[in-house]
Amino acid sequence: DQQATRKKELEERRDGLRADESLHNDLKKAFGKNGIPAMIIETAIPELESEANELLARMTDGRMHMRFNTQREKVTGGIAETLDIEIADELGTRSYEMYSGGEAFRINFAVRVALSKMLARRAGAHLRTLFIDEGFGTQDEAGRNKLVEAITAIQDDFDLILVITHIDELRDSFPVHIVVDKTASGSMMSVR
Repeated sequence: DQQATRKKELEERRDGLRADESLHNDLKKAFGKNGIPAMIIETAIPELESEANELLARMTDGRMHMRFNTQREKVTGGIAETLDIEIADELGTRSYEMYSGGEAFRINFAVRVALSKMLARRAGAHLRTLFIDEGFGTQDEAGRNKLVEAITAIQDDFDLILVITHIDELRDSFPVHIVVDKTASGSMMSVR
């Protein structure tokens, strides 16, 4: 009788553990790379793509456009999850690596600002400050002008935009300058 009772208790425990295992497997699948994270990415991509393309179009006179691909066909058949960025201009679609340093900077800038704005919007927060550290050196004069125009166009989205540059003629594009001069007694800062 004791053994029969013990057997019944163990079978009930086993059945409970099987139910727990099933639940854990479902959760593992749901939170795995093809589960909820993939669904979040799939819903975020169109918003991110749209925002980045709007900014990229401003910086390139509508010449460049990007698209995010989250799936590609495997050589062996089937579909692989991925995150590829396709960039197109008047010459066609090329991989990111085939663009110049200045073009790559503009692409990066557009994606980073779009991602920041999207994350802030989803968090219910306001983007307060944007730091742009260098990057202008990779731009020709027309590229620098377009980048300044893009910064000016998004300035209402931020309380403060700080542009760090060593290019003297770029300073005149912005109303306030914090100039740092190195001296024998240390760095000195002045606001102009």
